[in-house]
Amino acid sequence: MATGNRLDPWVDTYATRTRGMTASAIRALFAVANRPEVVSLAGGMPNLAALPMDAVADVVDDLVRTSGATALQYGSGQGDPVLRELITEVMAEEGIVASAEDVVVTTGSQQALDLVTRVFVDPGDVVVAEAPSYVGALGVFSAYQADVVHVPMDADGLDPVALEETLTRLQAEGRRVKLLYTVPNHHNPGGVTLAAGRRAAVLETARRHGVLVLEDNPYGLLGFSGDPLPALRATDAEGVVYLGTFSKTFAPGLRVGWALAPPGVRDRLVLASEAAILCPSAFAQAAVAGYLSRHDWRGQIKAFREQYLERRDAMLAALEDHLPTASWTVPGGGFYVWLGLPAGLDAAAMLPRAVTERVAYVPGTAFYADGSGGSHLRLSYCYPSPDRITEGVRRLAEVVRAETELIDTFGAAPGATGRGPAGDAPGPDVT
Repeated sequence: MATGNRLDPWVDTYATRTRGMTASAIRALFAVANRPEVVSLAGGMPNLAALPMDAVADVVDDLVRTSGATALQYGSGQGDPVLRELITEVMAEEGIVASAEDVVVTTGSQQALDLVTRVFVDPGDVVVAEAPSYVGALGVFSAYQADVVHVPMDADGLDPVALEETLTRLQAEGRRVKLLYTVPNHHNPGGVTLAAGRRAAVLETARRHGVLVLEDNPYGLLGFSGDPLPALRATDAEGVVYLGTFSKTFAPGLRVGWALAPPGVRDRLVLASEAAILCPSAFAQAAVAGYLSRHDWRGQIKAFREQYLERRDAMLAALEDHLPTASWTVPGGGFYVWLGLPAGLDAAAMLPRAVTERVAYVPGTAFYADGSGGSHLRLSYCYPSPDRITEGVRRLAEVVRAETELIDTFGAAPGATGRGPAGDAPGPDVT
C-alpha cells in the first residue's frame, strides 16, 4: 500500500481503465443548478407534473398487497417475462417487430450502454459516434478505454457521406471499429433527428463495414408532430442493438430500461448483467408492468409531448427575443436545444459568470471526446416552467452580452475559438 502525504494512498493500485473515468459535467452542476434561485437549463430531468400520481400510487399499493413477496424477491437476470412482452408493445410504436425473448431488462438504458460496451470493446477499439454525442455514452466508452471517433451531423442528423469516409479511413489505418453509436431521434444534445431518407444509408454503410449499430432511443416517442419515424432496428434485426428506457416516458426514479439484441448478443448481455447486478429490480419492473397494463400510457405520452412542446416554444421565443446574435437548432421533439455562441465566446469559460447570474447550462465540450465544442452549449427545456425558461434565457443573454463586451474591449481569451470547423467542431447546423 502506498503511504505518505497522498490524499489517496491507493492511487497506485487502481486498474488502468479507471484513468478514463471522469466526472460528468452535468452531474458536477447539480449542486449549483438545484439551488432555487438558479434557473437550470442544464439537466435533462423529465417534468413529472403531468404524471398521474394517484394512478401510480394505486399500482404500487396493489403490487405490494397482492404480489409483494414476489416483487421484493430476486428475479430473472434477463428481466421479468411479463414486462419484456409489454416492452415489445412499446417498441411496436416505432415499427419494431420483436420477440420478448430478445429483450434484456436493465437498470436504465445507461446500464445497457455499459453492458454492450463491456461485451464488445477491448482497450484501443474504436467507437464511432456523432459529433456531438451524449455525455453519458462518452463516459462509458472512456471507462472501457475505447477510442471515440466523431462523425459530423447537420440539421438532418448523422451525415452518411461523412460516415462512409470515416469508416473507410479507419479501415485503411488498420483500426478496429466495433460500434456506431447514434441517438437518431431528437438527439441529445443536438436536438436534431436523423432524416428518413438517411436511415437506410447509415445502416447499409455500417453493414458493409461490419460495424454493429448501437441505437440509443430515449426520446423516440416524444416527437411534437406526426407519428414516430421507424427505428433503425425496425429494418435491421441483426445489425442493430436497440436501447430503450422508461425514464423519459414514465419515471426515471424506477431505473428501468432495456436492450433489444440479436440472440447471440442477447445471451452475452444477460451474462454480463448477471455478473454485475445478479438481476434488475423485480419491484421496479413489476411497477412499470402494472402501470403499462392498467394505465393509458399512450395517452400519458401524448400529455408529456404537449407539455414539452409548450416549453420548447417558450425557449425558442425567448432565444429570438433575447439572443438574436446566437444560433440554435429547432428540435422536433425531446428535451434539448443546441446553441451556437457568437464568435469568440467560450461556453466553459463563460459558465462561472452564468452561475453568478443564476442560470446554468452545459458547455459543449462535455459532448466531445476530444474536448472540442467550446463555442456551443446545451440548453434543456424539459423541466422548468415556460416563465422560468424565459427568465433563464434572459439571464443567459445578459451573460453573453457582458462576455462579448469584454472581447470587444480586450480581445478574445487565449485559446478561445469562434464557431466553425477551424479549431472547434460545430455540431449540427443551427439557424
